[in-house]
Amino acid sequence: MFSPYLEEIISTFMEVDPAARSRFEVVLCYPGFHAVAIHRLSSKIWKQKHLTMARFVSHLGRMFTGIEIHPGATLGRRFIIDHGMGVVIGETAVIGDDCFIYQGVTLGAGAEARGGGETRGLKRHPTLGNGVVVGTGAVIQGDILVEDNATVASGSIVLKNVPANSIVVGVPGRVIYRDGKKVDSKIPDIEAEAIKRLKNRLDALEEEVVALRTGEPLKEASVNSKDDDKSKSESPEDGASRDDSDPVDVFLQGAGI
Repeated sequence: MFSPYLEEIISTFMEVDPAARSRFEVVLCYPGFHAVAIHRLSSKIWKQKHLTMARFVSHLGRMFTGIEIHPGATLGRRFIIDHGMGVVIGETAVIGDDCFIYQGVTLGAGAEARGGGETRGLKRHPTLGNGVVVGTGAVIQGDILVEDNATVASGSIVLKNVPANSIVVGVPGRVIYRDGKKVDSKIPDIEAEAIKRLKNRLDALEEEVVALRTGEPLKEASVNSKDDDKSKSESPEDGASRDDSDPVDVFLQGAGI
C-alpha cells in the first residue's frame, strides 16, 4: 500500500512506541507519520523545481500536523517524530537514519543566516548523524554536525558540533557523557557563573571609583580581583574537565538566539 520508505517508518513506530496498537492506528493517528509522508511529496515537487508548489504542500502539512518540514530538508530512513507538535526542520537540514525527535524540537539556522538573501543556497541548518535522539523542546542551530548515536537532552540549545556517542545537556549545550563515561562532575550552570563573574567585576570597579574620589590607595585585592576571579572560575573541581571559555561570553552567545 505504501512505499518501502513509509512501510519502514510504520514498522519502526510499532517497534519503539508502546502506545501503538496496530499499523492501522499509526497510519490514521500519528502526526509524525503524516508529516513525513507529506514531506515525501513536497520534496519530490521541490526537486522538480516547482518551489512555490512544494512550499504550499509543505504548508498544508504544517496546518494538518503542527509539524513544519521544509521541502528542501533531507530525511533519512526510519525517521520518527513522536507526537511532533511544534517541530521545525529547516531547508538545509540533513537527518540520518534511525533518528528520533520529540515534540517542540527546532533544527534551525544559526546567526549567520541573519544575512537574509545573501545566505540563500548556503548550508544553514544542522546535520544529524545516524541514531540521533533529540529531546522535547531542544534547539539545534546552525551548520553544525551532531554525530552518530548522540543524544540531546530536552530543553538544550546546541550551537556547536556534538561528538558521536555523547549526551548533551544545558543552555548552551555541554557534553556530560561520552562513550558511556562521565565528562563533567556536574552540569555547568552558565547563568550562575556569568552572574558571579559580572558581580565580582562590578564590586572591583566600585572600589576603584571610591578610591579615585577619596584619593586613597587602591587595595591590592581589588587590583587583582579580575585575575583572581578568572583563576577561580577556570580551576576545575575534582573530577571536572577544564573549560577556559569566559562564562559571560558563553552565556551571552547562548542567550540571544
